[in-house]
Amino acid sequence: MTALPLPPDPRPALTLAPLSFAARRSRVLGVVRRDFAALRRSPIRIFEILFWPTVELLLWGFVTLFLRTQRVPFVVAFLLGAVLLWQVLQKASNEISIAFLEDIWSRNLLNVQVSPLSSTEYLVGLVLFSLGKVVFAVAVMAGLAYALYGFGVTSLGVGLVPFMGVLLLLGWSLGLVGIAAVLRFGENAQVIAWSLVFVVQPLAGIFYPVSVLPAPLQTVSWFLPASHVFEGMRTVMAGGAVPWDRLAWAGALDAGYLALTLALYAWALRYARRHGKLSRFGD
Repeated sequence: MTALPLPPDPRPALTLAPLSFAARRSRVLGVVRRDFAALRRSPIRIFEILFWPTVELLLWGFVTLFLRTQRVPFVVAFLLGAVLLWQVLQKASNEISIAFLEDIWSRNLLNVQVSPLSSTEYLVGLVLFSLGKVVFAVAVMAGLAYALYGFGVTSLGVGLVPFMGVLLLLGWSLGLVGIAAVLRFGENAQVIAWSLVFVVQPLAGIFYPVSVLPAPLQTVSWFLPASHVFEGMRTVMAGGAVPWDRLAWAGALDAGYLALTLALYAWALRYARRHGKLSRFGD
């Protein structure tokens, strides 16, 4: 017997209207408010934001004072400027990684992934929250550098904003690589999220010019946006002009690396979902 066709459903088809910009902004800010609420209730976390940067600033500050007594030219400005900009890079990378890892440690990552919050909104929220922590820490360090050593970040002139922008983008790219490694290989890979930025440190010429590196490493350094920032910082502090050509190259590198790391993050997230890894985080 042939089955009779079903009559058409008179009810209108259910369609999901695209979210407005205001709705997406509300979701992103929800991630920021959530992380800020957790931070506000944890004095230990606030202490950690400031402790290591302050220790590093004091350490290098005392080194510069000693070298100044030895009549080493420009050393105070060079080293303190390098410390402040290095903290922008380091904290941009570590803070976005930590924000993600805290969802793993609290066994909340699966809840986030099954919520209506999209992966893009979640990631943007982590970036904005990490930006706030970076700005707060660097502002405190800049105040200490001026109060203790008479060094003002305004000595970098108009180059300060692009210098910090390039380092922020590079730091977030490195943080995304660490997050992708955790998603792909599990919690044991979180050491990558902590330490990847330190792989860049000796090649970026933070406390010394890139010219002291061996020739092969100088070639590698040319493709690190951070190296152009720190070389430009020393040029400006020596009385030269902001090297806009090198900053443009660094910005182009940042754009390429950020696109690659976003694709890597999306691939790792799809892999984790397909293999059921999200439900095993925090076990």
